[in-house]
Amino acid sequence: MWLAQVGRERIEEVIDPELTIERALETYAKKGYSREWINQRLQAIQVRKELTDEWENRGVKKGVEFAILTDEITKAWSGMTTRQYKNHKGLKKENLRDNMSTLELVLNMLAEATTTEISKQKKPETFEENRMVAVEGGEAAGEARAAVEKRTGKSVITSKNAAQLQNLVTGLIESDVIENYD
Repeated sequence: MWLAQVGRERIEEVIDPELTIERALETYAKKGYSREWINQRLQAIQVRKELTDEWENRGVKKGVEFAILTDEITKAWSGMTTRQYKNHKGLKKENLRDNMSTLELVLNMLAEATTTEISKQKKPETFEENRMVAVEGGEAAGEARAAVEKRTGKSVITSKNAAQLQNLVTGLIESDVIENYD
């Protein structure tokens, strides 16, 4: 019964793709993410799709080449490869973006959107040219990260993962409710 229900839902999503987005919203909400974070995450998915479309147009192959370029972008803005970043957050197979704070997510989006724009301007033809564009896009977000850290006096990169971030938010809300109740 359950399998038939899931199959029916997926067929309905093929007919009406908006249902997929609604399901993603519900899933993130059930996991305890804030509405603001969910909106940022959905935007990040769109930015990533634009980047991967651009890479495909430039002849970059899905899989290993996408992973290498993603690593270059991540390293350029965060100072860590994707694997190092996941290790920093204590992640194994979980999605790194699903475990980023809002600011980390925004900077990652900036890096990917900038990479897309630079690629459209420079029209790289080889993998190496695409790699250099990826570094350039990541560096732009790295400069923004440095500016934010200078102004706030703290690191943008957090070791907190989604579960820890949710506990922090829940604790703040609960303490606010208790203070207002007293």
